[in-house]
Amino acid sequence: MAAAVAAAPGALGSLHAGCARLVAACSARLCPGLRLPRSLAGRRVGPAIWAQGWVPAAGGPAPKRGYSSEMKTEDELRVRHLEEENRGIVVLGINRAYGKNALSKNLIKMLSKAVDALKSDKKVRTIIIRSEVPGIFCAANLPVPTIAAIDGLALGGGLELALACDIRVAASSAKMGLVETKLAIIPGGGGTQRLPRAIGMSLAKELIFSARVLDGQEAKAVGLISHVLEQNQEGDAAYRKALDLAREFLPQGPVAMRVAKLAINQGMEVDLVTGLAIEEACYAQTIPTKDRLEGLLAFKEKRPPRYKGE
Repeated sequence: MAAAVAAAPGALGSLHAGCARLVAACSARLCPGLRLPRSLAGRRVGPAIWAQGWVPAAGGPAPKRGYSSEMKTEDELRVRHLEEENRGIVVLGINRAYGKNALSKNLIKMLSKAVDALKSDKKVRTIIIRSEVPGIFCAANLPVPTIAAIDGLALGGGLELALACDIRVAASSAKMGLVETKLAIIPGGGGTQRLPRAIGMSLAKELIFSARVLDGQEAKAVGLISHVLEQNQEGDAAYRKALDLAREFLPQGPVAMRVAKLAINQGMEVDLVTGLAIEEACYAQTIPTKDRLEGLLAFKEKRPPRYKGE
């Protein structure tokens, strides 16, 4: 489509061609290691709308099985790379029990540092963000899928952090809400922008104006979360569901996952014509990859593909 648009006569064709070049520039800039043809190079359209990995909560300790390494920036943030059948899944765990997971400057700095490291790690396929403080959710931009596992409270900034993730799952007993208006302020961590995009403007206004708190079932009913689970005895039902989802993502092509996320995030911010150009630009990045050839060969040989993210 991008080539066809570029060839279209008149001012409209020139405009669309410019959009295609700008979109392609975004793609080249935001997907580390991926490049587009020079003919699509151009200025950046604007800030990329990337879902960010932030801090949900799961009560109870995380299962030890499958954890191979831990990056110890400090005890407040734990980065675990899962192993065995979960290889490629990374769990970011917030552990500020004394501060009820409130975001301190130090914690934000550690999160940013961890996110920067994960962005360039091609072995990372999916990131789960949770709290390791029982019953508390939370009081960086990543090119791979991010899942918020909400097993406790996600009020104010906590919910804003979850809204920055691609997918949100919660226990039925979890509590979620943007409650800042009770303090005579407004959600200042992206809540006024991401909540309307998630559930619609009218309902988002109602929830923000009222500072209403929803449980898991209510959040699922309004589309705030994708899955709701009955809490288990360990208090980590949402985390376990997030892990199940992450396992579903693991077999897919890593490059395809990254550019699919880019296409969705960028496309949602523009009109359909420009969105289709974004899709075409992102699709073009998958064509020359070794993974695409491996996928075709695996299909022909009727075996699981062995993708390397190349």
